[in-house]
Amino acid sequence: MCAFGSGRGGTRAGRAVYEKWHVPLDDRLEGTVIVQRRAVSAVLAAAALLLTAGCSSDGAGPPGAPGGATATGTAPGTAPSGHATETAPPAKGSVKVLRTVTEGLRTPWGLAPLPGGDLLVSSRDDGTIIRIDEKTGRKTELGTVSGVSPAGEGGLLGIALSPGYASDHMIYAYFTSASDNRIVRMLYDERKPPGEQLGAPDTVFKGIPMGLIHNGGRIAFGPDGMLYAGTGESGTGGLAQDRKSLGGKILRLTPEGEAAPGNPFPGSPVYSYGHRNVQGLAWDDRQRLFASEFGQDTWDELNAIKPGANYGWPKAEGRSSDPAFQNPIAQWHTDVASPSGIAYVKGVIWMAGLRGQRLWRIPLKGAEASAAPQAFLTGTYGRLRTVVAAGGDKVWLVTSNTDGRGHPKKGDDRVLEVEVS
Repeated sequence: MCAFGSGRGGTRAGRAVYEKWHVPLDDRLEGTVIVQRRAVSAVLAAAALLLTAGCSSDGAGPPGAPGGATATGTAPGTAPSGHATETAPPAKGSVKVLRTVTEGLRTPWGLAPLPGGDLLVSSRDDGTIIRIDEKTGRKTELGTVSGVSPAGEGGLLGIALSPGYASDHMIYAYFTSASDNRIVRMLYDERKPPGEQLGAPDTVFKGIPMGLIHNGGRIAFGPDGMLYAGTGESGTGGLAQDRKSLGGKILRLTPEGEAAPGNPFPGSPVYSYGHRNVQGLAWDDRQRLFASEFGQDTWDELNAIKPGANYGWPKAEGRSSDPAFQNPIAQWHTDVASPSGIAYVKGVIWMAGLRGQRLWRIPLKGAEASAAPQAFLTGTYGRLRTVVAAGGDKVWLVTSNTDGRGHPKKGDDRVLEVEVS
């Protein structure tokens, strides 16, 4: 068990008012501004400032490319050189929703495909993991993850299967506790009755700053067998530039929760820093890592991740002229993205948009965007939280309309099977 860092975002006063009034947070940026959807007192407005000081009102950023998205193509990747000779996929693609796999999910967040084809989905607010029969859509609750303390954007977030799942049957989960964000692993025993199939959580890593906002939460095992975690700065921007803090980082760990060998800062789990709130991680077929990141007032980002690199927050948002910071390979106005999960399929990054309510296609050549991002499903299914490669030309897509910021329709939330090109 490892423990690095401490601290939490927001303030006690802000949390107390949030819990008293249950004011929903702004859906634009996963919680940068509190929206007054009903008349509230000056006291409540002051508490909102305690939670989100320094954030602007809900509005589009400055003028940009059509759709508010630009490909910048400036960030280097992490794979061997020579990517300039790689063939870019077509500039334009297509999306076809094949079917609704299941519906009626409550606050779904993470998704992990099982070896046999079924899907595991985490519920942020319920703290449960559900197994979905991929063919019939039938839902079975594995159990509740003990220790989860949902509030604001926190709760049970990303999940991933152990690299040795076939033999150890371990599920990893990133969640918000009463004191921090942490990563645990649990035995999944299918022989037990539904609701009792999850073993007690074994804490692998703890001490990640938590708050009502910006908890990060995506975890994934990379091609190297190491565990990667995207964290947020919990509403305290300065943590992102502090390499001793775990907030606003991408972490690289062994499956046991130690700082992974070969990390850029010896003895540290920090792999990259200067991030605001990372909720998407994916690798291409040359083992280059990409990550999506929420902006504040102007630009959301897709980044190609270099070990040890600084991605600028809070000193830079989007592209910067400062050579100390890595620029994103694509950026979006905040009203058309709010990016959460990403997946890589045959030369293309697919990115789920929350406030943007669309699925973005970003074609790559090497570790750079080769054409302007293209949007699909705009407004059709509402907020989109997670996208996971499903093999071949397909992805699993998870909606997020029951998270307190969407407008749920009959059947929400759901998992979709989508054909992409």
